[in-house]
Amino acid sequence: MSLSQETRHVPVLRDEVIEALACTAGKRYVDGTIGGGGYAEAILEASGPDGLLLGLDWDEDALKRAARRLSRFSGRFFLERGSYDNLSAFLKSRGWERVDGIVLDLGVSSDQVEDADRGFSFAWDGPLDMRMDRGNPVTAADLVNRLPEHELADVIRTLGEERWARRIARAIAARRADRPFSRTLELAALVAAVVPKTADSRRIHPATRTFLALRLAVNRELQVLERFLQSALDLLNPGGRLAVVTFHSLEDRLVKRAFQEWAKPCRCPPEAPKCTCGGQAWVRLLPRKGVRPSEQEVAANPRARSARLRALERRL
Repeated sequence: MSLSQETRHVPVLRDEVIEALACTAGKRYVDGTIGGGGYAEAILEASGPDGLLLGLDWDEDALKRAARRLSRFSGRFFLERGSYDNLSAFLKSRGWERVDGIVLDLGVSSDQVEDADRGFSFAWDGPLDMRMDRGNPVTAADLVNRLPEHELADVIRTLGEERWARRIARAIAARRADRPFSRTLELAALVAAVVPKTADSRRIHPATRTFLALRLAVNRELQVLERFLQSALDLLNPGGRLAVVTFHSLEDRLVKRAFQEWAKPCRCPPEAPKCTCGGQAWVRLLPRKGVRPSEQEVAANPRARSARLRALERRL
């Protein structure tokens, strides 16, 4: 499938993200997962006439689409191919020490999902790939065909939160001994055949959790997010804001825990006899419980249904 000239991706919670970032003229921003450029476009509009934006993505096709979408902002945006957990290095290479806002959309873009050649979806038949970065040597087919059965079950259970992980892994191991997996639909069909039919299976395809687990494992998405969160506050100016849109419980849990830790009024170790840190939280949560898409947005864009936005402002 050839690269589309236009993005098909609709940014989730776009207005809420821009409100959370409180974009201002003359400030510097980062879209760490630029995708089709929806957030980036809105940031550049809101920070005009001279706000600057650095956009990252490990998908070269996404960067090409974003460059076309943002062409009217020439001179105000810079695009780099890479992962947001290396943001510090990208900032240094541009001579930026810190920025005033960062946004991450941790989902897969519609451009990737709807491209059968990328192998993210079982809606179409395609190679069992799932790599966001095509330079990554490991594909979903590699994991399905090479992981020992117990390790494959662990991946599906842990990352996909799939209760039938052992049964799925057992069936995969039995089938691959005869013929390795190479296509999305053959894997989806096998999973659907071994997962018991339930009320839940009428709402979502039985292979949904298995495909999610493989995608997270191929791209090491949770590890990337954890590395980013370790240095995120150091990349923001005081008053700078961070907005993260998550799409499933594992990544949302990582973001929520980090945000809550930073928002604690006391940062002293638990064994300290008294507070010596001054009793000031590093961040202010915006809002405290996160934001869900409206019913109207979900009706217009069903892929938004599982999204949650968490945002904060650095205080210190």
